[in-house]
Amino acid sequence: MPSIFKAKSEWHLQTCFEEADGDAGVIAAAIGHVAKAKGFSQIAKDTGLAREALYMGGNPSLQTTLLVLKALGLQLTATKAA
Repeated sequence: MPSIFKAKSEWHLQTCFEEADGDAGVIAAAIGHVAKAKGFSQIAKDTGLAREALYMGGNPSLQTTLLVLKALGLQLTATKAA
């Protein structure tokens, strides 16, 4: 993955996580936007998930979320709340 894509992805996700105020739908949508930009076919290949499963909206499992983040070259981290 080109470093500029990863940097923009990190910035986009960080911004959405901060502004989501705990709204899982906003966070899932943000991850979905970044995954779509990379291409669902490539994400499916990298995660072993069916491409169709990646299109499903709603509330993805934590395992699916972690797999998609890993395929994007990212990881979930926690920090102390403000």
